Amino acid sequence: MGCLAFIRVGERSLTSDVQALPNQFVRLDILDPSQALACVVSRYSLYNRIRERQYYDPYLFVLKDTVQHGDAKKVTIGDDGVLQMQGQICVPNVYRLCELILQEAHSSWYFIHLGVVKMYQDLRQHYWWRRMKKDIVGFFSLVPKLSACEVRASETGRIASEA
Repeated sequence: MGCLAFIRVGERSLTSDVQALPNQFVRLDILDPSQALACVVSRYSLYNRIRERQYYDPYLFVLKDTVQHGDAKKVTIGDDGVLQMQGQICVPNVYRLCELILQEAHSSWYFIHLGVVKMYQDLRQHYWWRRMKKDIVGFFSLVPKLSACEVRASETGRIASEA
């Protein structure tokens, strides 16, 4: 699983940056003269870690057994062997994977969240684990709080110095 970026070559400044990306982690495909496709390739992705460790979690092991006996309605096993709850990847509560997902989501440039509710809404689109809401609330209790000026700026969409 990787990230995709689609850029029109006409956007010169960004295109030149993208053309400098190809290395061992990024694959760049020129589809036609006006388009380029960049794909970030991960050698050992979080998805693979989750898939390999799903059945180390006793709860997910029981869910898998239930699915295999045809008794589960909301839980499925994908073609790649990943256990999913209504299309969301079931994350095992082992090897601190849930904490890793929370840290990645919080520090990622691609996730924008102004608090617990938004982060939960963003993550539940892709992941499911037992006590997910509780873990997110606990995670936010450990994250340093923004100053009142930063909060106002994020609410209004303006830089703090403009406020």
